Amino acid sequence: MDKEIVRKIEKIVGKEGYSVKTADTYTYGFDASIFHRSPDMVIQPRTTEQVSEIMKIANSERIPVTPRGAGTGLCGSAVPIKGGIVLDMSRMNKIKDVSVGDMLCTVEAGCVYNDLNATLGKYGLQFPPAPGSAEAAQIGGMVALNASGMKAVKYGATRDFVMGMTFVKADGEIVRCGTGTLKDSSGYQLARLLVGSEGTLGVITEVTLKMAARPKAAASVLAAFRTPEDAGRFVTALVAKPLVPSACELMDRVSIEAVNIALNDPLPNSQALCMVEVDGEPETVDKELAIVEELAKEAGASDVQATKDPAISKKWAAARGSVMVALSSMKPGYVSVSLADDMILPVSKIPDAVTAYQRIAVKYGVVVATYGHAADGNLHTKMLLDPLSADEWVRGEKAVNEIFGVTLELGGSVTGEHGVGIAKAPNFQKERATALSTIREIKKAMDPNNILNPGKMEQWEGSILTNLRYPCREYM
Repeated sequence: MDKEIVRKIEKIVGKEGYSVKTADTYTYGFDASIFHRSPDMVIQPRTTEQVSEIMKIANSERIPVTPRGAGTGLCGSAVPIKGGIVLDMSRMNKIKDVSVGDMLCTVEAGCVYNDLNATLGKYGLQFPPAPGSAEAAQIGGMVALNASGMKAVKYGATRDFVMGMTFVKADGEIVRCGTGTLKDSSGYQLARLLVGSEGTLGVITEVTLKMAARPKAAASVLAAFRTPEDAGRFVTALVAKPLVPSACELMDRVSIEAVNIALNDPLPNSQALCMVEVDGEPETVDKELAIVEELAKEAGASDVQATKDPAISKKWAAARGSVMVALSSMKPGYVSVSLADDMILPVSKIPDAVTAYQRIAVKYGVVVATYGHAADGNLHTKMLLDPLSADEWVRGEKAVNEIFGVTLELGGSVTGEHGVGIAKAPNFQKERATALSTIREIKKAMDPNNILNPGKMEQWEGSILTNLRYPCREYM
């Protein structure tokens, strides 16, 4: 990085607010995806005004800027693929206001999800999207990716809670948009436009969120099935009842086997499992718990367990949450990677998708675990690969493209909650082919010099087997 630029940045954030040390820049070249590229500088601003001044310099000097939260994303959205500056928002972590009477809170972008909910819990409230990385995920990153998790089927994704926002444009202009109210019909919804933009349109510094009440009671059902089709029929019957669970998780045979190997058999051995949680008033929970049990039996479940014990529910949820790590224990020297991940489909197509994904895995000689949030159609797949084998990466990418192709044929989308970044960019472009020119026009209007997280999403070209974090020489 040019010394004069470094001097200007130091005047804005101080000596402790940036780094150009190789150890730091290398570390910030990762997120939780398969990619890596070191930036030239890492900056940790403390105020919106500092972000504005940094962006003015970056825009003037045509320096790429990649905004970053906790780095828990799985698609490479926070990897600075063009180098330049990583803007680490973690020091902007304040909860600025909780207005119980208005059901709104305002937080800085670096506020951690679990920290926010710990504060909201004191008032009997919650921000409920529940990402899998809740202990680390930051609100700005969640907004940038429209993150969600197990609770989305009942409570919605991050976008459904964003009422207002402060962001900084590429040229340093500070924009405050949205309102401090529970609804808003005043023209273009700029705050919603930034949701899911993955740092390509502006740097999010502050967010006003709608809050929800915490449920008074909850209960869970664990149902084992002989086939994925039986599990799919159960989920379809649940949704058609209609009954809206607070969570409904599906695990296929590979996922179950991996978890049982890694965690000493916490789950029933079966071809598919569903974990269903219901919450609300105690009487409602009792009624819905009985309905879930009955529907599982009617769908042919071979084993049905129900509990109101939070410790047991937590144990089941932890088993489900361990799939990605557990998969690596199945084969020494292999790793669990996010290639095809986070597809979303019509709920009725879940059994077809699970069956097709396993057929594709066999075709290309790779191991694929399928699991996810079945009641809203959101599936995750993790692939087990030898990271040093170029051949396995090639077969893995071919499998990925077929998995996404089947997903689109079944009426689905390439991402339900993790975003696009690099990993899904080629198939995102196929899915949104008729919208790409409009997307590019918006990007050009808001970032004419293309410095905000460039090279991602609609701009990605070629194979995703590039800048891999693994030492496979063909793809370094």
